[in-house]
Amino acid sequence: MCANGVASLDQGSENGSSFPAFRTSPLREKVLGEVHARPLRPLGSPRTVLHYAFLTGVQEAAEDHAWLNEFCVSRGGHGPAPGARHHRLSFGGGTLSWEQHAEFTTYTWDGAARSETLFGSVPASHPFGAAFRAPGDLLVAVRLEVRGSEDIQDWRERFDAGSLTVSEVEDSAALVATDFRQDGDGLTRFLVLNRSLSDVRLGAVVQRLLELETYRTLAMLGLFKATDLQPEIRRFEIELAELTEQIKESSGLGANQKLLGRLSEMAAALEAGATASAFRFGASRAYDGIVKARLHALKEKAAPGDLSMAAFLTRRLTPAMQTCQATEDRQAMLSRKLARATTLLRTRVDVELEDQNSKLLQSMNRRAHLQLRLQQTVEGLSVAAVSYYVVGLIYYLAKAATETGLPVPDANVTTGLAVPVVLLLIWWLVRRIRKKHDDH
Repeated sequence: MCANGVASLDQGSENGSSFPAFRTSPLREKVLGEVHARPLRPLGSPRTVLHYAFLTGVQEAAEDHAWLNEFCVSRGGHGPAPGARHHRLSFGGGTLSWEQHAEFTTYTWDGAARSETLFGSVPASHPFGAAFRAPGDLLVAVRLEVRGSEDIQDWRERFDAGSLTVSEVEDSAALVATDFRQDGDGLTRFLVLNRSLSDVRLGAVVQRLLELETYRTLAMLGLFKATDLQPEIRRFEIELAELTEQIKESSGLGANQKLLGRLSEMAAALEAGATASAFRFGASRAYDGIVKARLHALKEKAAPGDLSMAAFLTRRLTPAMQTCQATEDRQAMLSRKLARATTLLRTRVDVELEDQNSKLLQSMNRRAHLQLRLQQTVEGLSVAAVSYYVVGLIYYLAKAATETGLPVPDANVTTGLAVPVVLLLIWWLVRRIRKKHDDH
């Protein structure tokens, strides 16, 4: 142990360090790097931010990684490293950020606002033109404008008054407005009026707003999954009630086995649906938690006379999450009821099978008893038959001895005296043979 310690110290000294060199876990670099992953972008104003999120599977994510690498190289930069899940590229006078997540991929570009008109023409230098390749189905599209607090006066006219939310964030250092609706280009508009935020803090606010819109959209996917499952769950509930009623009235092994088969098929279909929806519901809960965390991090409060983002989103997200939870609870309760009904019916089938087996064993016992009686009868007859042949042989022997002049009593007398002896001897031999077989 001391030798190893000396070797480590020597190696550390050779590298110019007074600390020993230890064997490093392969996860250490990933763990340390994760803290610095997806760093915040300092932003000034005026600024335009375009953010897109696409649903991507494993194959789509791999193809998008390869495409992005070619795209970056064609623009004179370097692509993401193998296995990297985030990358940045200077593009069109701004910055293009790429991130891969478990089930979606985001592209975010920010550049200087070129138009004095709020939500006017988008800068032509953005990367989402004809050369851009969407990695999957579009789910989130955001246009966020950052302006100074005194630059825009008529900003309320750019939003739908019926769903407009206006929040003061970062202790009233900035104002955020959005109506969570799509504009003519299919983009959800956000406006950030910066009052006193530094570029770093402003970048953090913008990042949280983009994540807020992305994760609140992803969280709502669970609602539509729950809505699709409800008719099927209702059908299962009705069918289970009908089968339970039939269980009460059914009798006979065949009928009960048929009901058991139907219950098993229903349980399999229910478990398949529950397994398929488990990921979606779990992901929705996780996304909902992220939305609440982002709202808390923004330190938002409603502007005087307006609705806050938290109040608006809670009004829709909370019922959606409750619907997902209620659907999961219905699935779990239905599964438990199916299990109880199946157990009850299987117990009844087992009892009927045991009753049949008992009757079968009794019948086999009766047949064995009859076979034993028949065997005993046959044994008695066989004793008589064998004795008859043996006595006949003795008669012929005695008769032959008499004719040859041997001193033997009359053949008839000899045969008569031999009958009881032969009977006893044959009976004893048969009994001994049967006992020996019984012992084996």
